[in-house]
Amino acid sequence: MKSGKIILRGIVQGVGFRPFVYALAQRYEMCGTVINHGSEVEIDAGGENFDEFSREVAKGPKMAVIDSVSVQPLPDWIPPKGFFILKSQDGARTGFVPADIATCENCLHDIMDPESRYFGYWATSCTDCGPRYSIIRSVPYDRERTSMDEFPVCKACLNDYEDPGNRRHHAQTIACTECGPKLSLLKGSGELVQTADPIAAAAELLDAGNIVAVRGVGGFHICCVEKTAERLKQNLGRPNQSLAVMMKPETIREFVVEPTKDEWELLNGPVHPIMVLDKLDPESHGSLSSLHNLGIMLPYTGLHHLLFAKLRSPLLVMTSANSPGTPMITETKTIIEKMGRVADYILTHGREIVNRCDDSVVRDGYLIRMSRGFAPLRTRMDLGDRQILGVGPELNANATIYKGGFLITSPHIGNIRNPPTVAYLEETIEKLTSLTGSVPEIIAHDLHPQFLSTRVAQELAERYGATLCPVQHHCAHIASVTTGEVVGIAIDGVGYGDDATIWGGEILAGSPANGYIRTGHLEPVLMPGGDMATKFPERMLYGILPTEETLALLQSRGWNDTALRILSQQTEKRFNTPVTTSTGRVLDAAAALLGICRERTYDGEPSMMLEAYAARGVAQPMEITIESRDGRDVLPTPALLREGMEMMSEGICAEDIAASIQTSLAKGIAELALAGVEKTGIRKAALSGGVAINRQIRETIILTLRESGVACLTNPRYPLGDGCISCGQVVTAGILAKEGRI
Repeated sequence: MKSGKIILRGIVQGVGFRPFVYALAQRYEMCGTVINHGSEVEIDAGGENFDEFSREVAKGPKMAVIDSVSVQPLPDWIPPKGFFILKSQDGARTGFVPADIATCENCLHDIMDPESRYFGYWATSCTDCGPRYSIIRSVPYDRERTSMDEFPVCKACLNDYEDPGNRRHHAQTIACTECGPKLSLLKGSGELVQTADPIAAAAELLDAGNIVAVRGVGGFHICCVEKTAERLKQNLGRPNQSLAVMMKPETIREFVVEPTKDEWELLNGPVHPIMVLDKLDPESHGSLSSLHNLGIMLPYTGLHHLLFAKLRSPLLVMTSANSPGTPMITETKTIIEKMGRVADYILTHGREIVNRCDDSVVRDGYLIRMSRGFAPLRTRMDLGDRQILGVGPELNANATIYKGGFLITSPHIGNIRNPPTVAYLEETIEKLTSLTGSVPEIIAHDLHPQFLSTRVAQELAERYGATLCPVQHHCAHIASVTTGEVVGIAIDGVGYGDDATIWGGEILAGSPANGYIRTGHLEPVLMPGGDMATKFPERMLYGILPTEETLALLQSRGWNDTALRILSQQTEKRFNTPVTTSTGRVLDAAAALLGICRERTYDGEPSMMLEAYAARGVAQPMEITIESRDGRDVLPTPALLREGMEMMSEGICAEDIAASIQTSLAKGIAELALAGVEKTGIRKAALSGGVAINRQIRETIILTLRESGVACLTNPRYPLGDGCISCGQVVTAGILAKEGRI
């Protein structure tokens, strides 16, 4: 009999690995044991079919990620009579826990099958699906270390759990109507609604026009049907913001352009993200989205599927339950306190959400928000032996830990601008360090000294005795894309520059190891009133075009003489008027010029509205001139807006002007990058930054570079926006540490 010790390392917990091994052992008539050490599965096995068994084991179950497989001899091994699953033990913790997984087709069949004992049960799951990260307290991943520990299994579930032929064999989330968490329906005030079927009652209330808060996998959603969307937006204080919607697959084609094959696979896959798709009619469904596109997701839990089975409406608004800038709400008590006046009713359950996790958002195959299903994200990279923490930026933040050859990036946290979100950042970092067994030796953070995330880094450095490593925002953007030498294109709204001004339209040539040289940028322009210029983009317009024509335009829109005089004097005297090269602020100013958005009510609104107009327009040629100033190449953005103003006076429609400014700005940025290529001889580019989410701008830059023989990399796994920054911070710090420079 041939025998051996098989050790498999990677993401091997929470994916049904032990029952997978057990089933193979039965098939190949093996004896032995299997145990999960957290980051590795250890199998002692023997039998005539050992080679075939070990080959199949190395493939792992479908949700596993195998990093390495080793086989060692067992010289003094005494084989047991049979094959046994042993109790998990703690290990090196480099494998981490998989992300939450959408309910699989087999479980959906059980939920809808009247003959199944799981019929109608909202929390049905198996080894292939269900909550993971959102319920785990510590590793290894076993029921007693999750919030499912509060629900002892009944005899029938125990039978399934112990049955090697059952797909729920050793499924830690196994539960049914007898023993699992139960649903309840409450009024917004918290008063219990007496009903035998909370899901059916909630569906009826939604169809009637009520707003219902629904507790999901990673937090609460606020839900309603389309006719109630305007009331919901007013209640939430988001009057203009687009709302994500959930619908069945057969309904999607009635609202948006047919998804591609890859998009369908992602929509229906384990992640089930929100996918931003173009509307069939750009001006339709205005209560859901004033943009040309709509964020759509499919039902991804048993609760969602059961709700839609009772619902008459073809869709449900599904927006995260939180006030702007604060974390997603996870507790029933908090939803009553914070959202009791927003939601008429609350559909909740008794399973604790240990780790909140918002919905992921994807557009054109690129991540916008990395959360449920995608995160925690584990990336293999050799950054040396020291353990590193990256706390991220200020906006759209997350955190990243490096330990033992792997980066682990948390789900989306949000904007670190208020105490609740700072607390959420600290909570997430504590969870990451605990689950990975990490003690940070280096803490990387944004260069901006006033960011609250920077202060968190300083406090943690004192606690751990760690070394601080500041990383410039746009350098982190490029480092997250590649560690190689590139001409980096970083285009976004804001980032603290090396010269203490606000950057955001940067060409940075180099690498994390050698540093980056700023070879080019957009023209530095003024932001009258600082942050006020981001809230009221007409201020930004005057900061870029401080002319009598601009003042006349603003006067025609209702600005009084006093306000215009203050704006003019403030700009002239440079009082509270910071300088910026931000691409986002140029787009804001263009939206203001065209009267598309005069006041920003949510992050990114002016530039997104501009894109929506541009999608209906045809770009016309505009003059693009690159100037050389102080050894750097500069794109004069005032010239683009001045030409846009001339086009307005000629009676050209706003849609065509929007398309023209967008396309010309993108071509100008690409020309800046090509100038950097000529200066440095580096013939590879990398693109990152929130503005790259704009399809026309991104594709124009990539195409213009390609036509000149320059390939352009984008981040394949991290968001284009600031969700990649914590990764770039850690990569930069790790490379510097390996070279002994930290």
